[in-house]
Amino acid sequence: MTTAARVKTEYEVIIGLETHCQLSTETKIFSSSSTAFGADPNTNIDPICMGLPGVLPVLNEKVLEYAVKAGLALNCEIASYSKFDRKQYFYPDLPKNYQISQYDLPIAQNGWLEIEIVDEDGNATRKKIGITRLHMEEDAGKLVHAGSSDRLSGSTHSMVDYNRAGIALVEIVSEPDIRSGVEAAEYAQELRRIMRYLGVSDGNMQEGSLRCDVNISVRPVGQKEFGTKVEIKNMNSFSAIQRAIDYEIERQIAALEAGEKISQETRLWEEGSQRTISMRSKEGSSDYRYFPEPDLPPIEVSPEQLEEWKAELPELPAQRRHRYETELGLSAYDTRVLTDDRLVSEYFETAVQAGADTKQAANWVMGDITAYLKNEKLTIAEIALQPEALAELIGLIDAGTISGKIAKDILPELLSKGGSPKKLVEKKGLVQISDTGELEKIIDEVLAANPDKVEQFKNGKTKLQGFFVGQIMQKTQGRADPKLTNKLLGKKLNS
Repeated sequence: MTTAARVKTEYEVIIGLETHCQLSTETKIFSSSSTAFGADPNTNIDPICMGLPGVLPVLNEKVLEYAVKAGLALNCEIASYSKFDRKQYFYPDLPKNYQISQYDLPIAQNGWLEIEIVDEDGNATRKKIGITRLHMEEDAGKLVHAGSSDRLSGSTHSMVDYNRAGIALVEIVSEPDIRSGVEAAEYAQELRRIMRYLGVSDGNMQEGSLRCDVNISVRPVGQKEFGTKVEIKNMNSFSAIQRAIDYEIERQIAALEAGEKISQETRLWEEGSQRTISMRSKEGSSDYRYFPEPDLPPIEVSPEQLEEWKAELPELPAQRRHRYETELGLSAYDTRVLTDDRLVSEYFETAVQAGADTKQAANWVMGDITAYLKNEKLTIAEIALQPEALAELIGLIDAGTISGKIAKDILPELLSKGGSPKKLVEKKGLVQISDTGELEKIIDEVLAANPDKVEQFKNGKTKLQGFFVGQIMQKTQGRADPKLTNKLLGKKLNS
């Protein structure tokens, strides 16, 4: 029996995620230093984020706005009164030897988000994952381990870059409602979609804008108490989240069945060996010696301000998925692809509003346009083809003015240069041949040039009709109306 099957019948996996999401502010949470990614080490720093004597932090007001909007989007209760706390720990990348965070009075709590998993048959399963809390905090710096191909083990020395110190984060803690690596990866992806839709974070995992810590335990089916929790630190890709969880499930089950004790610890995911390794014993909240931050006043959010920020929220991914299925009649798979990126979904909707057939617009956006974006490494906002022009192109196909093949042939030029598809078709002389008399003349010429193939068709090789269509398309440079061509050709071959 596979591990997955045994988990379902013999064991229950309990998973929760702690996600650190960098907010897209131009300056840090308590100072005016830049948050620009890629600067030379230790250049985006200042006395406040370095914790020099005599300096006082001041909360970036944009951080509060973004945190509240994120909390609202996650269906959280927003605190009218919250405060900052000092979290004490000692590590080389933490210049103050404490982190300003929120402990017992976070800005948001008691929320949820909906995940949607689409199976191979296109059927969607939806599930709500609880959100325990969302709080604001500052980031630490970054250790760069050198002297080895591995980021940590085998390194001979480490260097510290404090550019990230003081960058604004929200930490989002889920309830232990997740039951598999697939659900965990989808939860993290949905969280990123929401943050991107809001415009409060770019969610770029490669740059560290979104980092996930996974808490996982295993217990026999029927046991009420949770198993011993193990944390897997700093997951930086969705596939790594799923693979690390799958590995850890197997490791913990094997340990339980061997009678070994599972330690409460923090582990790291080793990408090269595809395994988790022990890093340190897990701290408890008492180890951090939290106390109220003396240099920052409490935060109060007025009902008026809360309503103003709530009114600014966009339609969120789950809402848009539901609308696409119920109002536009799209499949769960199509809605998932189209709503993954807010700009893509808005492009698609604009094309539909301009008159494009819904399914055809979806196919063009998900197919040829997405392939072009990936190949050229562009976003949909950077292409020259406007959504109204896509609607015009689809209209030309529906009207029989051009074939789908001709549309695909001219698409690269439209994507790179823009303009009117209708004018481009007229300029290039690509209008589809739909005149019966003209097509019959061309068909007669092709049949006359291939008498042996005609004879073979009449003797039962009916698949040769495709050959004749190909010859006609070649002769007309793809301009022959495919449906009418097949109809007329069939009559002549079977007469």
